[in-house]
Formats: sequence, structure tokens, C-alpha cells
Amino acid sequence: MYKHILVPVDLNDQGFADKAVETAVWHARQSNATLHLINVLPGIHMAMVSSYFPKDAARKMLQDTQQQLKVFAGNCIPPDIVHHQHVTEGKTWTTILDYAERVGADLIIMPSHKRSRVDKVMLGSVAAKVVENSPIPVLVLKPQGHLEESESDA
Repeated sequence: MYKHILVPVDLNDQGFADKAVETAVWHARQSNATLHLINVLPGIHMAMVSSYFPKDAARKMLQDTQQQLKVFAGNCIPPDIVHHQHVTEGKTWTTILDYAERVGADLIIMPSHKRSRVDKVMLGSVAAKVVENSPIPVLVLKPQGHLEESESDA
């Protein structure tokens, strides 16, 4: 059914990223699909941002993140599943959608962090933006065992 499944991975929240990759591995097995893991770094090469870092900081951050993503993939994806890792920088939700198009993804599987109603209004949600703007199906995994603010207030 699927040929290319994209999984955005936040390495700062690996417990939750593990669940997305686990779900993606299951789908990949069912479809004999290739998994694509992506980690999006903030735009550290932008002039305003880069002036605050030493010259090699951006390159070092990229290399460190690539190594972390490789280790993460090695721990979470069985050897029989074809997969690729990609680290890039940019605005998270647009970069995810651009990369999905680039690799020909036909499914995106991603976690959605628990946020309060105020956070959703003020900050937006990467998952919400991806769902809203994606031309392909998006499977969003919600945190387990947490009531949303609106449910707990009822």
C-alpha cells in the first residue's frame, strides 16, 4: 500500500519518537515500504542566528545530529527494514512537507506533543501544520494516558 513512509524525529523527545518509528516499522513491514527519518534543525545558518555561534558550530551541530539520528535509527529500526536518515534545517513543518515531496512519501507518521489549548493558539503545532497542508495522508500519534485540557475541565 505504501512505498515511502516519512517519520519526523525530534531527538529531544526520543521516548515519543520511538512510538512513531515503531508504528512506521509496522506499516513498512505490511507494505514492504522504505522508511525515511528526518530531523529538522532550526535555521542556524540565518545571518541573525549564525552571528551568535562560533564559525564551525553549525557544521558541528549538523554532524552531531546526523550521528545521533543514525544511532537512534540503529536502535529502533530492525535491519530488515530499508531506511534512510536525513538531517536538515529550516522551518520545521514546511521542511517536513518539502522532504516528503522530495522522497515521494505517500504517508507521514509523526507524534503530536501534548500542549495546552493556549499553547496551540499561541505557538501552533508542527503536527497540525503538517496535517493542514499535506497533500498525503498523515498519521498523528497522540500521547498516551493524558487528558486534553478541554476534557479534564469538563
